[in-house]
Amino acid sequence: MNTKSINLLNAGLIILSLLLAYKIPFELFLFSYAVLGPLHYLTEINWLNERNYFVRKKKYVIVLMVLAALVALPFVLRLPFLAALRQTFAGSKVAHYSQTVNVYIVFVSLIFSIGLIYFKKWQQVSLFFISAAIFSFLVIKFLPVYAMVVAMFIPTVVHVYLFTLLFMVYGAMNEKSAYAWLGIVLLVLSPFVIILLPLDAEKYLISNHVKSTFMYNNFNRVKNSIAGILQLQETNGKFNLVSVAGIKLQVFLAFAYTYHYLNWFSKTSIIGWGKNIQAKKWVVIIVLWALSVGLYYYDYRTGLLALFFLSLLHVFLEFPLNIISVKGIFAKLFMKKGNL
Repeated sequence: MNTKSINLLNAGLIILSLLLAYKIPFELFLFSYAVLGPLHYLTEINWLNERNYFVRKKKYVIVLMVLAALVALPFVLRLPFLAALRQTFAGSKVAHYSQTVNVYIVFVSLIFSIGLIYFKKWQQVSLFFISAAIFSFLVIKFLPVYAMVVAMFIPTVVHVYLFTLLFMVYGAMNEKSAYAWLGIVLLVLSPFVIILLPLDAEKYLISNHVKSTFMYNNFNRVKNSIAGILQLQETNGKFNLVSVAGIKLQVFLAFAYTYHYLNWFSKTSIIGWGKNIQAKKWVVIIVLWALSVGLYYYDYRTGLLALFFLSLLHVFLEFPLNIISVKGIFAKLFMKKGNL
């Protein structure tokens, strides 16, 4: 498939994702997260590894892995079969990270990734890590609310929507194809389409199973945060998650997650993430993916907790690539200005 066809396919996938999200926002989100998500994590981590994670020295990526593990550990310990281990850690600092600590780790990981794309000597990397730790501490101390919001959205909405958009923009600048910009325009307009399209909340019949899955797995946390920023709370200070605004937020999240995954799979030939995967590795990936989907089918919460580290890991490991995309966009913009 040539580049033009892939760009047109992506435009079509944006429209398809938006239509499905508008029709079945809750069900689509749960399906995409449980079925498309794990396959995306596994294949992208493998691709990043083959590309040395886009850093100067591959071995220092272990720091990002450890930081992701620190954030994921308290969640993974909630798995039923880890009850004995959870009791062992009960009352310890390891088992009870505060949200502030998680925010701190996310900030450190993102800023530290900047150093990884520039430095390779251990002295330089160590110094930059210390600087990232100090800077993150200052941000959280003096801008706690903004830090909390940013850190919550980086692994979620920012990752699936903004970073996907920036990656597409960077690719379009390199391709210099009008068709590449079609998908970008559609992706930018999609939130506005969701806001403007009429929606009758009473027509969305959400089953008790779907509703309980959302509530039990705390999927509404991001929606509540967005509602707080947009001041969508009602007079009693609460936000109705199945109101028109609540459903539209869910439409956006279902759309953003679904297209994020489909965009990855549709650009196989452009990115080349599937070219060098040997048959044995494919078998491992497919088996792990099938087991992941099976866990979600058995019990959604079990699947979510068991796959939480893998989900978070692929976000952290992608930070250097995200930074390179932003850097590349600005470099090309300033280069164009310099040529004028």
